Amino acid sequence: MLSQNFVETIAASLRDHWEVKCFSDLDGETLTYGEAAHRIYKLHNIFSEQGIERGDRIAVVGRNSSNWAVTYLAAITYGAVIVPILPDFTSAEIEHIVRHSEAKLLFVADAIHDRLTEEKMPSVKGIFRLADFRLFWSRDEKLKEIVGRSGTAYVEQFASRLNRGGVVFDRIENDRLAAIVYTSGTTGFSKGVMLSHNSLMANVAYFTECVELNPGDNIVSFLPLAHAFGCAFDYLSPFISGCHITFIEKIPTPKVLVACFQDMKPVVVMSVPLIIEKIYRNRIKPVLETKKMQVMLKVPGLKNVIQRKIRDQIYEVFGGNYKELVIGGAALNRDIEGFFREIGLNITCGYGMTEFGPLISYTVNAGNPPNGSVGKIIPYLECRISDPDPETGVGEVLVRGENRMDGYYQDEEATSETIDADGWLHTGDIGRLDEEGYLYLTGRSKNMILTASGQNVYPEEIESQLNNMPCVEESLILEQDGKLVALVYPDLESVDRACLRGLQVEERMEENRKELNQRLPGYSQVARLKVLYEEFEKTPTKKIKRRLYSALV
Repeated sequence: MLSQNFVETIAASLRDHWEVKCFSDLDGETLTYGEAAHRIYKLHNIFSEQGIERGDRIAVVGRNSSNWAVTYLAAITYGAVIVPILPDFTSAEIEHIVRHSEAKLLFVADAIHDRLTEEKMPSVKGIFRLADFRLFWSRDEKLKEIVGRSGTAYVEQFASRLNRGGVVFDRIENDRLAAIVYTSGTTGFSKGVMLSHNSLMANVAYFTECVELNPGDNIVSFLPLAHAFGCAFDYLSPFISGCHITFIEKIPTPKVLVACFQDMKPVVVMSVPLIIEKIYRNRIKPVLETKKMQVMLKVPGLKNVIQRKIRDQIYEVFGGNYKELVIGGAALNRDIEGFFREIGLNITCGYGMTEFGPLISYTVNAGNPPNGSVGKIIPYLECRISDPDPETGVGEVLVRGENRMDGYYQDEEATSETIDADGWLHTGDIGRLDEEGYLYLTGRSKNMILTASGQNVYPEEIESQLNNMPCVEESLILEQDGKLVALVYPDLESVDRACLRGLQVEERMEENRKELNQRLPGYSQVARLKVLYEEFEKTPTKKIKRRLYSALV
């Protein structure tokens, strides 16, 4: 158990940064740390008057906003268990999660509330409007009265705590349950991952040790806060450090993001691979592949000048002030990662799972990390490879330690299948550790394809190469009748630049298939390729739902 208490760390940040800007909504209001503390105590008053007890669940669903952040902190510091729900879940999924978690209160965005049915969430005593904390609905008049007088009642209840030096919360030990996070699974309903205060503290403590964050530093938060990656590093870690966090509530299109980056000039940028890969494929690669550029790159000394110019341009896209560009949520294409490292772009790749809240490994740039690795295991954890292949060292990645989940909520069977008697969590990821302790991932065990010759094929490795070929946006490698088949969604911008029409697109993809096979061993050759003209259906965290596409091959 960590010595740093998570709730006390939250209180200390509110005390230490009382007059500093804390949360802002894009084109909306801004709260100082002191004003955020007032809202937290106002919710505490409502919780206590309503009879919410420690351990009771409080659900929140909506896009990133100041009040989303306040609701999360209020539940955690009260001793309740926060249940953050991804806003992209369907109405049925949201209602299921609220029922399954037995949430007593629900804080919800307007548009989402309009499509929910109260009768399908019998545990809920009241539903609050996330925009202003007014009541949408309650099961009795008492809660309406409590909310109606809360504006003055919280001042009376917490008068001695509503000042810079007075912020304090009742102590909650780190071993207590803090959050139930429902994973955006690709099959059926997701499971509720139980994360303790200790798990959240370990993530925050490690990140703030690795990345220099100072009071008043700007952060742009656009990754979904209901996902462990965005919550820990776009929100909690900057909050603990006294940063000013601007939330993008609308869907973060490239145009919206770039404008916000230019305005806020964030010191750290969190991103998913999809954004970085699009910048490379649509802005950089077409320039590099021109005949003129190919000639210039061969001139001694000129290559470094060109690479430095590209690096500076990318740097400016993200506001021109960042110290760290952190890539997470999925694997970054290795060729693209290699290029960015070659030009000197300061990027950091990590690996995690919701079950660890989320961090498992991290790449510290000062160590000159090898391309393709997801860094070293963080100090709070230990890792081993189960039944490694004697030649390659590849096997399933097992992890245990401080920030491992307590289990899946109300699902002992799934918990026992995932965590063994010695405390090792079986990640389902296949990988290897090198002599220096760097972790490399090969793919997911459930996605592995066993060929007729007995060879193990990891589709993610082939997809990574195919995704970096001309006019390819995304791909899936599947198996049919003992042969590998590729489904490809074209990069429409590249297709337009190349002036490809109709069958020309499929001809280009067939050329890609033949070129790809020249790079692959015989047992992993792609026998057939099919072009899709609609984007792959994805989970809320942008992972392709593989199971939906097996019938298309």
